[in-house]
Amino acid sequence: MRERLRARNEWTLADALRRADGRLAAAWWAILVLRGLLPALFAVAMGALIGAAQRGAGLTAPLGLVGVVFVLLQVLPPVHKAVGANLGSRTAAWLYDQLTRACVRPPGMGHLEDPKLTSDLTMARDFDLGITGPPMSISMDFIAGGLVEMVGGLASAVVLAAYAWWASPLLVGAWLATHWLLRESAVWRDRNTEEVRQAQRHADYAYRLAVEAPAAKELRLFGLGTWTVERFRTQRRRLFELQWKATRLRERPVLGSLLLVLAANVVVFWSLGAAAADGRLPLDRLVTFASAALSTSMIAFGGLSWALDGAAAPAAAVLRLQAAMDPAGALVRGHVTPARMPAREIRFREVSFSYPTSGGPVLAGFDLTIPAGSSLAIVGQNGAGKTTIAKLLCRLYDPQAGSIEADGVDLRALDIDGWRSRVAAVFQDFIRFELPLRDNVAPAGAPDDVVRAALAEAGAAGLAELGTVLARAYPGGTELSGGQWQRIALARALCAVRLGAGVVLLDEPTAQLDVRGEAEIFDRVLAATRHTTTILISHRFSTVRHADRICVLERGKVVELGTHEELIAAGGRYRTMFELQASRFSEDAEAGATLDVLD
Repeated sequence: MRERLRARNEWTLADALRRADGRLAAAWWAILVLRGLLPALFAVAMGALIGAAQRGAGLTAPLGLVGVVFVLLQVLPPVHKAVGANLGSRTAAWLYDQLTRACVRPPGMGHLEDPKLTSDLTMARDFDLGITGPPMSISMDFIAGGLVEMVGGLASAVVLAAYAWWASPLLVGAWLATHWLLRESAVWRDRNTEEVRQAQRHADYAYRLAVEAPAAKELRLFGLGTWTVERFRTQRRRLFELQWKATRLRERPVLGSLLLVLAANVVVFWSLGAAAADGRLPLDRLVTFASAALSTSMIAFGGLSWALDGAAAPAAAVLRLQAAMDPAGALVRGHVTPARMPAREIRFREVSFSYPTSGGPVLAGFDLTIPAGSSLAIVGQNGAGKTTIAKLLCRLYDPQAGSIEADGVDLRALDIDGWRSRVAAVFQDFIRFELPLRDNVAPAGAPDDVVRAALAEAGAAGLAELGTVLARAYPGGTELSGGQWQRIALARALCAVRLGAGVVLLDEPTAQLDVRGEAEIFDRVLAATRHTTTILISHRFSTVRHADRICVLERGKVVELGTHEELIAAGGRYRTMFELQASRFSEDAEAGATLDVLD
């Protein structure tokens, strides 16, 4: 029973409040309990006041008690609201801290691409932004209201027990039937089903399409504005329908609950009236017990609200992610220092790897040797495993079988941070920091002369001053084109080489540059990394031909390996792809020349 209670989302939220700010949480709970006790105390005070008046005794003490309780009833709610808002804000900040740490702590990245964690991650990421419900600073007041009613109803039931032992359990049991009503209506358990979470994801996706910049061009170009708005409205309507279906009160439970509550109240109040009529119950005690009986009704629906459900579910999701992300993103941690590696070679030995969602292995028995200090280009169709090789080499994942070795040492035996300091990579979806140019090139810091040299090697000299923020949203900031950003990303890798990296990995780093721009960049990279192991993944054969060797990848295996001249002479897959692309470039060049003549 205890374990079942601890596993509930509500218990998790209570624990999160304590861990976020223990003193503030204690104050919030203390005020909550005091507010819950006040209705019962008010009933006792009123009875005492009436009894004193009947006996002709002094009224100062009972009037004072009534006054104090009345003032507290007026003062405590706004104070509680302020404390709750502060506690809610601190708890939301604490939960976001926990989520951030859980996301960045694992050395791998499997936890961020694990479909089993997607629902919790989506819920936890945006829970306090007002998208799926009010922020926690607002929800805390609704939560407090429900819990105050629960405590007040139970406290009043204790007072009523002084009249008759059976009256309290009878009324409490009847009003608890409303909780059964909630359970039968699925309020407790169906607002966060997988179906509801999926509808929430679809609605959020449509919303982000409309309000975020990346999709703005296509939405306008293809006239998709109305379609996007309608899709958002449809998905939100679907979400609301599911939530309504989960929270609506069903007719049969409502009728049964009402009849039970009515019967219990009739019995208790009939008994109170009969006892007063035959003189067994004085007026003062009648007022006290009648007030307590009325206040016991606060138990109805008390403590359980949409706000509690909406706040507890994300809190539980964050703490579940804490436990789930570490194993999902775990990697073997070695302790060998990879100083000056690779000095001889990098070797993929019978490597097999598959993603959790892939239908089969991306790499299967993959073998490849890359001599240190050489340049290798990897080409192949989409889905051949090119980017997976890059992720494995950076140790974002570990292979399920086989090994990747640097100078004969398995990468899993190396210190992860030490190996990554030896690798400089530029991915297709490279990061764009809304920071000064200096920090974009050297996030971990570097002398300005090293930063400027890396920018010059990448052909990015003169784009902006080193202290200029690369975002227009900041005073004095500027925005760059896609091609300029790619040069900044390349400069970041070249700066890392100047600081000691021994491997440069370029995964489609120049997709937004034209053929001449890409060739120029790659020539610059080769010149700057002539003593460094360089791996280029690209689909443009005019660029990869400059590499020392070219690897043709197909279905996770090497099907051809050699220089450009050797592969052309072999007349295999590489030559077919090269000539196909070259013919398209020739047609484009001829079309351009014709247009020049016509102009």
